[in-house]
Amino acid sequence: MNAITRSGTDVVVEATCVRLNAKAADAAAIAPSIEKHSLTRQPHEVVVAIEAAGVNPSDVKAATGLMPYAVFPRTPGRDFSGRVVEGPDALIGKAVFGSSGDLGIRRDGTHASHVVVEAAALVEKPDGISMDEAAGIGVPFVTAIEGFRRAGAPRPGEHVLVMGVNGKVGQAAVQLATWQGARVIGVVRKDEPYEGHANAPIQIINSSATDVAERVRELTDGHGADIVFNTVGDPYFDDAHHSLAKAGRQILIATTNQTVKFNILEFYRGRHTYLGVDTLAFSTIESAELLRSVLPGFAGGFLRPYPIIPSSIYPLAETKAAYTAVIGSSRNRVVLRPGA
Repeated sequence: MNAITRSGTDVVVEATCVRLNAKAADAAAIAPSIEKHSLTRQPHEVVVAIEAAGVNPSDVKAATGLMPYAVFPRTPGRDFSGRVVEGPDALIGKAVFGSSGDLGIRRDGTHASHVVVEAAALVEKPDGISMDEAAGIGVPFVTAIEGFRRAGAPRPGEHVLVMGVNGKVGQAAVQLATWQGARVIGVVRKDEPYEGHANAPIQIINSSATDVAERVRELTDGHGADIVFNTVGDPYFDDAHHSLAKAGRQILIATTNQTVKFNILEFYRGRHTYLGVDTLAFSTIESAELLRSVLPGFAGGFLRPYPIIPSSIYPLAETKAAYTAVIGSSRNRVVLRPGA
């Protein structure tokens, strides 16, 4: 059982943690263990008793060495929700959530019963959102928020094209763009509808059956997309490039292959801007600032968390199964629940 012990002003929390003790050769070889570890906090930090922790593809990829700066041994996990159990009196018992680019990668993370984070890294959980849902907000929304922050927030009437619209970042981008009054077009690879929440109807293009750039021009009366949010990378790079309006912006967050053919003439004559987003560079505090910036959207119902279905909730003892589900491209948001 987890315990908090006090000796004078010192507080020690005995936490149950998922541990990755060495880099795995591949995803199948990841061998998380469950260990007890003592946590202490600095004056500017708090201890959060975790009620749920999101599992992201980057959590699993870091275990196989795809993030060369990931340290071992460590407790993985970037996203969390829970209640403050140690820290300033005003924060004790607060329901909070958060995310990070360094938690679980460069320092011990959230796949545990407790986590130590800076007090400034806490985001107060909105009413009406469950702990499981709050734990699933983090990385996808931070990525989408930062993309639009860098590119310029979509304006009413602007056309936003989202490549990989049914991925979690794609869905967050749709929510944010339609909240701001933009007209959204989503791209999928097969005949399927948009699966997420939106504040207005969106158009869907099946890239396996339609020329994407040509269809974008049709849907925008020849204008093109003011913003392309490319969540996939090189497989859609050419379509994204030819879909851009004059002075259009393309946001890139991922890729399969590292290099693409790039037409410099079309780039500068189109007055295009390309923006790269890597949320692994963000601290817990920077991530919290981004999440706080959209809390009015969640409070107003314009933004909604991803549904968390029971079969996508795992106890810490089944972390391996949770990681397998995520690396297997589960469409559902996967969370660990330490108390399960």
